[in-house]
Amino acid sequence: MNRKGFTLIELMLAMTFVSALLLAIAMTVIQISHIYTRGLTVKEVNQAGRSLAIELKRGVSQAAPFTIPGPKYIDNIKTPWGGRLCIGQYSYIWNYGKTLSDTTTDKNNSNVYTDGTKMSFIKVPDSAGVYCSIPSSLIDKTNAVEMLASGDNSLALQGFTITNNSTDPTSGEAIYSISYIIGTNDQAALNPSYTSCKAPDQKDSNINYCSINQFDIVVRALNALQ
Repeated sequence: MNRKGFTLIELMLAMTFVSALLLAIAMTVIQISHIYTRGLTVKEVNQAGRSLAIELKRGVSQAAPFTIPGPKYIDNIKTPWGGRLCIGQYSYIWNYGKTLSDTTTDKNNSNVYTDGTKMSFIKVPDSAGVYCSIPSSLIDKTNAVEMLASGDNSLALQGFTITNNSTDPTSGEAIYSISYIIGTNDQAALNPSYTSCKAPDQKDSNINYCSINQFDIVVRALNALQ
């Protein structure tokens, strides 16, 4: 009887081809997964940045013009640890990413609640501007609203500046430029300037879960008499 079938070599070649095909598919799926994860991380940072822009525009537009620096804008905002911006009905208080990550940072170098915990970036009622007139004051957690609530990634403010561009002497309206940097808070994955993620070939880089972006907005404070 003449029996037909595959030789051992043919079977080995077929298995090799199938294995290579499965490996290629697996690598493609992994690559797509990395791209998807990277996209979600960037999206989360950008959404947080836009949300904060909306909040700052609304808050400043409802405030009377303020001087920089002045009684409602203290030098504490310029420290590498965090800052406070008191503009009337509300105050904005924050810690930078490295402050949140550094467990050895004492209360004198960070903004903390009365229970000793640190906040990321909060909005808190403070019509008297107490939190800026008394820089060492602890923050009442009761009515504080966290503006950088964590999602899939832990986000933090990495930089914040505000400048007074101009003031209209007639109407009293003032225009301010605000620039801030928001990113994922893996300090090891950021460059020493905290303004960018490390390149893939650098130690501790994390290209899939590291994202940082700078946002620049222009806001106007209304005349307090209007």
